[in-house]
Amino acid sequence: MRRELGDGIELDDDASRVDVDAVHDYLANESYWAEGRPREVVERLVREAQRVVGVYDGERQIGFARAFTDGVSLVYLADVYVLPEYRGRGLGVELVREIVENGPYADLRWVLHTRARRADAVREVPVRQTVRAAIGTPAP
Repeated sequence: MRRELGDGIELDDDASRVDVDAVHDYLANESYWAEGRPREVVERLVREAQRVVGVYDGERQIGFARAFTDGVSLVYLADVYVLPEYRGRGLGVELVREIVENGPYADLRWVLHTRARRADAVREVPVRQTVRAAIGTPAP
């Protein structure tokens, strides 16, 4: 799957295209949920995920999401992000929609654990009944 979103931005689920260094940089240095995560762990998580979807501006990795599953009843959505300078353009919504609705696990129950302030992309996707967001309280 490779889908153009306009303005040179595209979604792609080709795992070999994922820029592990860029994903690691964001997760380890910018995210609240994976702060300090080692690069070798990120590389393994990307490699062993059942599905990954990247958001790209040309060749630059600007967003990412991964999913892992038991293949029968449940899929966990993880490490979802869009770089701050690209937010507010609906890219996160398209990223979540693509990984949840258009892949091989579309008929399974999806779970995402997030803080309330970061659940906007999930709330805006019309799969609210499919993605069960376990929303915690924001950190102080």
